[in-house]
Amino acid sequence: MALAKEAKQELIDKFGTGSSDTGSTRVQVAMLTERINQLTEHLRTHSHDHHSRRGLLKLVGRRRRFLNYMQRTDLEGYRALIKELGLRR
Repeated sequence: MALAKEAKQELIDKFGTGSSDTGSTRVQVAMLTERINQLTEHLRTHSHDHHSRRGLLKLVGRRRRFLNYMQRTDLEGYRALIKELGLRR
């Protein structure tokens, strides 16, 4: 399920450099994290939904690739982002 327009704009305002900054790595990781959290809650109640589980694994892999890129290019920003999002990488 996609994020609501208000939730997406809130994440862009919080993590982006401007109100239309949707392509930066920080914003994309934040939006993926929000979707991953929503899908995780969905799968707690619907444990046999294997199609959603596959989508969740694809999102986790995409977020991992973004975080690896960010770790290579901007180490301090990477550390701040995982602390702010509460990730345990």
